[in-house]
Amino acid sequence: MKAVIFDNKLSLVKNHSIPALKPGWALIRVQRAGICKTDLEIIKGYMGFKGVLGHEFLGVAESCDDISIAGKRVVGEINAACGNCDWCDRGLGRHCPQRTTLGIVNHDGCMAEYCTLPIENLHAVAPEISDNQAILTEPLAAACEILEQIKLYGNERIIVLGDGRLGILCAWALATIARDVTVMGHHPEKLDIARWRGIKTSLRGEGIAPGADIVVEATGSGNGIAQAMELCRPRGIIVLKSTVALQGEINLAPLVINELTVVGSRCGRFSDALAMMQSFPDMPLERLITQCYPLHQANEAFAVASQGQALKVVLEI
Repeated sequence: MKAVIFDNKLSLVKNHSIPALKPGWALIRVQRAGICKTDLEIIKGYMGFKGVLGHEFLGVAESCDDISIAGKRVVGEINAACGNCDWCDRGLGRHCPQRTTLGIVNHDGCMAEYCTLPIENLHAVAPEISDNQAILTEPLAAACEILEQIKLYGNERIIVLGDGRLGILCAWALATIARDVTVMGHHPEKLDIARWRGIKTSLRGEGIAPGADIVVEATGSGNGIAQAMELCRPRGIIVLKSTVALQGEINLAPLVINELTVVGSRCGRFSDALAMMQSFPDMPLERLITQCYPLHQANEAFAVASQGQALKVVLEI
């Protein structure tokens, strides 16, 4: 099969082996794959990963023992848990220490004609959800994770730092409950895209007053936590979405002085994201698709995705 491989350099291979099918797993014929910030970090050396890239996909379950999803469009949770440890017993397979992660840790990814995942990881995509919506299931699920971690009442004042894809999706997910959500960023065109359900925007902090109940840090920068501490009220909540390591020293005293709660927030449940797409069909997910490329133009697609202007670049398989 054709596959986008990273092995110290990015390349398209035309004769890569189709992944072997394990018991309880499904073979998925990939239709679309999204390029994520994590993919861009991997080709810089993050996680030391080598193999088929990609963890955001829409495909068809071709070889699958579950008749409820066989032959249907599917998306898939990216963490393949062991199923036998204490974490898995507690329903926390996303944190299983033995897990593999599609296109990230010990598991060939989805930027290929085929990929595999455990059947239990797969979710059928409803007919009313478009391909361009479905390909954003994984990042929208990450945004929905905030709603699982924090109980919202609707009257909170929320600031989202970062006008990239994840920041916008976090704002949209939060706006399904909260009435006062502001996205703060550096790109006027991205802030225009972010406007939905009364979401306010701020260019470089203009008009932003401190004292927010919740601040979501999705800047992708190590400096975002300092900004979040400045904007959050005493006993407020900071949600950390960026996985970038801090560069240099940072003063964490405000966390203690202001008794702030810091919540690390990573992957979310795909079922929540798909349900949100159906409950809010006007959520403008298609706005986030910057450009689509055929698989053989993967290098060009990665080049565009690495530019600051792009939100989501998609490979069509």
